[in-house]
Amino acid sequence: MGDHISEGRRNEPVRVALLIALATVVFVAYSAHLFYLQVIRGGEYQKKAVTIARQIERLPAQRGEIYDRNYNLPLVLNVDSFALVVVPAEIPADMRDTVFAKLASVLEEPVDELRRRIPPSYYRLFQQIEVASSVGQDVIVQIAERIDEFPGVSWYSRPKRNYLETGSFSHIIGYVGDISRDELKLYYNRGYQTGDVIGKAGIERQYDSLLRGTDGRQYKTVDVRGRRVDAELRDVDPPLMGKNVVLTIDRATQILAEKSLGERIGSIVVLKPATGEILALVSYPSFNANLIVEKGGNNEYARLLNDPRTPLIQRAIQSNYPPASTFKTIMTAAIIEEKAIPLDEKIVCHGEISYGDRVFRCHIRKPGHGPLDLASALAESCDVYFWEVGRDRLGIERIVSYAMEFGFGQATGIDLPGEAEGFVPTPQWKERRFHEKWLGGDTLNLSIGQGFMQTTPLQLADMMAMVVNEGVIYRPHLLKEVRDPRDGSIVTRVVPEVLTASSISKETFKTTKEYLRGVIVEGTARYPVNTKAVKVAGKTGTAEVGLADRWHSWFVGYGPTDAEDPDDVIVVVAMIEASNPWEWWAPYATNLVFQGYFAGQTYEEAAAQLGLLGRSMPIGQRME
Repeated sequence: MGDHISEGRRNEPVRVALLIALATVVFVAYSAHLFYLQVIRGGEYQKKAVTIARQIERLPAQRGEIYDRNYNLPLVLNVDSFALVVVPAEIPADMRDTVFAKLASVLEEPVDELRRRIPPSYYRLFQQIEVASSVGQDVIVQIAERIDEFPGVSWYSRPKRNYLETGSFSHIIGYVGDISRDELKLYYNRGYQTGDVIGKAGIERQYDSLLRGTDGRQYKTVDVRGRRVDAELRDVDPPLMGKNVVLTIDRATQILAEKSLGERIGSIVVLKPATGEILALVSYPSFNANLIVEKGGNNEYARLLNDPRTPLIQRAIQSNYPPASTFKTIMTAAIIEEKAIPLDEKIVCHGEISYGDRVFRCHIRKPGHGPLDLASALAESCDVYFWEVGRDRLGIERIVSYAMEFGFGQATGIDLPGEAEGFVPTPQWKERRFHEKWLGGDTLNLSIGQGFMQTTPLQLADMMAMVVNEGVIYRPHLLKEVRDPRDGSIVTRVVPEVLTASSISKETFKTTKEYLRGVIVEGTARYPVNTKAVKVAGKTGTAEVGLADRWHSWFVGYGPTDAEDPDDVIVVVAMIEASNPWEWWAPYATNLVFQGYFAGQTYEEAAAQLGLLGRSMPIGQRME
């Protein structure tokens, strides 16, 4: 036993030495690692620590401006405005009620609304909470003059949209608003965030990605509670303004068309058929986009939404109507191309035609037109002629085929949201929809643009564009150029795009154009379309809507008919809804547009020249 004790005592120094050696190794290892972390990689970790403790504040970018085709005066620009923000934790608890009350008073809104935006769960936050956007300079001045009474309150620049042209321009340009939850879900992957301003309608929505620009950033270092540590902003990424958008719209032509339409529910389209450029796109009733983006805009939007006249609808592209006798333009081309009847063969119009147990009456001349060939039938808009040829010579399948070839029943693809497609009925559709056979009476209706057929004013403009271009429709568009806001240089220029190329012969279109000129020279439009500023061709139309004393009034025309340069030609479509007092105004409105455009006159000058200033047409005979 004594030997074991002696041996243990002999080994004790060894153990102590081993423990000391082990402790030394551990200490050296830890020291080396600390040296590695603090000295060798210290700068890297210091940067990471700063990054972790750094907050990023967005600097909103200005949206790009919007111009008409002349790129001189903007249609839309930005004006100085501010966003008001509050850092809840910087408001002393004993002053919170007083600050909220004063701030609500300055903003002229209930204090409960302010408390809703800053609930008690936010009171400990050192983060900025936006409580008001689009705040004017006068509000900022009131707060700045008494800033000691508003602890935790600050502001930053947030430019607001100012729409210099409203009325019918508002349907084209649209308006902006704060991004909604549903929009955020849809666009989050495209870089949109809560609090962003986004285009809600029109060009503002269609080209939001071009107009919105790139937000800047400023960085600040904060402690664990979010309080700012550094006094200076060392890193700032400045915002980049959005691109400037130049439209095909001509401001003067838009105003001319708007005044020519007047306060009549309807629309006017002015199109350059050689390129698809839209010079004017008018819809009435309209609205003021500024009232929607300003304070209380939700109330204005709700008022417009509940207006029975539906002023938010852009009728030129979003409303469908029966084309009525304007469809005889397509029927004429189909008859010529298909050689359905010799062009000089005459059909006698007795004022009516019988089918089954029903009598279809010609609405232009109840006693009848007498014998008419195709040229005269189109000029006089004789229903009987087109009824007989449509039913007995062309047939429903060919009528449907030609309607679709001219673009009916399909969206044009114009660069505005919400375009309607129109509708071309077929026997197959009727059987599926109503479980009924297609009848000869349906063909009679379709032959004169009535019945189930629906079209938009823009589609009707494209129909005439195909005739003018002798077989080609260019996609209608509103974007002309995209420009850099810094130097005005062109970033992108839109090139005309073929939408439809027809197989119809050029000779057919040439003959159709001759016959359309006859409508103006000796037909139904010879009195209302009497401008001497330009030679016009076109077609009238009056669509039945089930009312005894009112109808939709149409006119679609083009000019000059003798143009040497295709780029000089314009197509004009006027559509007046039956909800207006009956006055057959569409051809007169079109006449005013042609007069003003080609004579370089304002609406007032054109109306005075044509003897229409201050006048409306008296209620009179229904015309085609």
